[in-house]
Amino acid sequence: MARYVFLMYDPEDWHDTVDEQGVVDEFRLHEEFMTAVVEAGASVVGGEALERSSTASTVRRGEGDPMVTDGPFADTKEALGGFYVIEAPDLDVALHLAAVCPAGTIEVRPVMEMPDGV
Repeated sequence: MARYVFLMYDPEDWHDTVDEQGVVDEFRLHEEFMTAVVEAGASVVGGEALERSSTASTVRRGEGDPMVTDGPFADTKEALGGFYVIEAPDLDVALHLAAVCPAGTIEVRPVMEMPDGV
């Protein structure tokens, strides 16, 4: 099976307005997603929710010393809020699962397979 990373992007203002029931509902949607993954013959092999982008630091390498800044490097309306690592039979199954993943935007990327011994 191939591995795919689902990078989940959503507006961060959700955190400012959500109540306790909204958080419970969101977790239920992710549990339903996990069920859909198993039903598709795939599996979740990793994943995490991330803190808000305001807690991030960005290290930009170039000539000279790396530059470290607070916060995300890019100014966007949506921020990376979490990720899943999915093992799926093929890209078609991964894309089907991304379509039912409870996030506003999901970037699906195959995980690069490394040769043995690397």
